[in-house]
Amino acid sequence: MMKFAKCLIVSLLLASVNAVLVAQTLEIQRIHPTNWWIGMKNPNVQLLIYGKNIHKAAVSVNYAGVRVLKTHTVENPNYLFVDLSISKATKPGTMSLVFTQGGAKTTQKYVLSTKRHQPVPINSSDFVYLLMPDRFANGDESNDRFEDMLDTKADKNVPFLRHGGDFQGIINHLDYLQELGVTTLWNTPVIENDTKLKKELHGNLQAAYHGYHFSDHYKIDRRFGGNEGYKKLSTALHQRGMKLIQDAVYNHVSEDHWMYLDPPTKDWFNTWPSYTGTTHKEQAITDPNGANIDRKYLTDGWFTPFLPDVNQRSPFFANYLIQHAIWSTEEFGLDGWRIDTYKYNDMPFMNRCNQALMDEYPNLLIFGETWVTNPALLSYYVRNNVKFPFACNQPGTCDFPSFQAINDGLKESFGWDGGINRVYHALAQDFLYYDPSKMVTFLENHDTDRFFSVIGEDFNKYKLGVAWLLTTRGIPHFYYGTEVLMKNFKNPTDAEVRRDFSGGWKTDTQNKFVASGRTARENEAFEFVKKLANYRKNTPALHSGKFTQFIPQNGFYVYFRHNAQKTIMVVMNTNAEAATLETARFSERMQGFTTAKNALTEETISSLASLKVPAMTAWVLELK
Repeated sequence: MMKFAKCLIVSLLLASVNAVLVAQTLEIQRIHPTNWWIGMKNPNVQLLIYGKNIHKAAVSVNYAGVRVLKTHTVENPNYLFVDLSISKATKPGTMSLVFTQGGAKTTQKYVLSTKRHQPVPINSSDFVYLLMPDRFANGDESNDRFEDMLDTKADKNVPFLRHGGDFQGIINHLDYLQELGVTTLWNTPVIENDTKLKKELHGNLQAAYHGYHFSDHYKIDRRFGGNEGYKKLSTALHQRGMKLIQDAVYNHVSEDHWMYLDPPTKDWFNTWPSYTGTTHKEQAITDPNGANIDRKYLTDGWFTPFLPDVNQRSPFFANYLIQHAIWSTEEFGLDGWRIDTYKYNDMPFMNRCNQALMDEYPNLLIFGETWVTNPALLSYYVRNNVKFPFACNQPGTCDFPSFQAINDGLKESFGWDGGINRVYHALAQDFLYYDPSKMVTFLENHDTDRFFSVIGEDFNKYKLGVAWLLTTRGIPHFYYGTEVLMKNFKNPTDAEVRRDFSGGWKTDTQNKFVASGRTARENEAFEFVKKLANYRKNTPALHSGKFTQFIPQNGFYVYFRHNAQKTIMVVMNTNAEAATLETARFSERMQGFTTAKNALTEETISSLASLKVPAMTAWVLELK
């Protein structure tokens, strides 16, 4: 009996120990998506559950209208994927997800809300402003740094570190943006970048101030203001009738991302026997004689040694990324997505992701960054009129061909292929694109040399470039500070073209947000942009009318924006001296018009037979 009693006691003790161990394995660390909505077109959602040894847990839910369809295990015992179905009859509320494993049980609350967001359409009537939150304005110094993050530094005197800009800083200057004529805000990525300083190619240790090194998809970076701060910014924009674009990165994450540190499967990321970087050679994708290995190098090679390349062919990871995009759109009230490094992604995945977003939000603008200056190659990555073996469904894309053309063209003298002819040639290939009006045009961005420096700080050329951007076809976007002549080349690093906007910090000695803080030339630039952007906003023919261009001759580039109500004639004299333009060859667009008003100067042109245009000048003429 004594021996039996001892055995019984030992057994009970072991059972207790096992129960404790099992209970420990049911500690849920993450559930993604963190919440969801009723009324989605797709009634199913796949939850990623992360916790120590969670893979053997049974999952149940007792909530009217919600069913557990299936659970999936993977190689890593710390993951469990749960498929839920949510009927349209489900009521909003907080349901309980019950996890049971052995004798242990834990419950997690999960909120279901009613889908309400309807994106406001972003189209060619808009003027998009791209900024880096860390470099625009610091509205809340209390969130500049956090001691529990991997990067605890913030010093605006060091170009490679964080400077403290945030959402509150942007909110504080929405009046400025609206005065300029901006309708839509696009931030570089705002998702958490809880990463260590990285040794970049230039040899300096650099912070992820730019936002492209994701560490947790479901957290907005605290140093910008976190999830609640981002919602506050979105609300502030929409209350003003403005719109919000979020920057997506599907191609890679940071090496400090929690999923890279403990991946669900061996193929969660694209790995190689030794480090293999992308070739950046998009030609391999469309080359009918190309090699498969070259295609693989482009898409599966890593962007840098510290940015693991995502395997979007993994069905679970693909679902994770797609659901995150939908979650973000609804959670933060997004009106558009700009997709980073588009050409490096798996195109079937991108089509699936784009379609899922457009199914839920038909008004949503989606455009990608595909740094390709050849229109034929670029057209592959957007809806097009070419019979490629694979048809991409992306609605729009950044217009790198016209960007390169205007930057190069304004540096050159007029010639058969040179000068402003470069712009004409780029736009003459619009037949490749299904909808050229969704091409997003620009003069510079956060990865390029500053436009004002590229053109030799020539103010007349600056005005030519701005006039072209705000009158050509497509959706124009500005990079922060272009309107006050911010300059610099990417020499020695990108930080030179990502300097702080003066006036956004209390310690700044100059404030470019107000006229009194700008030089006379900067005010002239600001007023030029403001006048044309606001005229454009209120003139449908200019932003949405048909685009008709004529072959440049003698240094003149002439094109028209027109609808049934109004005709706008844009005349660009790119010669170094004043010249006279005879208008007879434009009769198909000018017939019936005898006078015009210059929208930039308010001057009335009493005769249109010939126009004497000053050197390096653009006229925007509303024909009468």
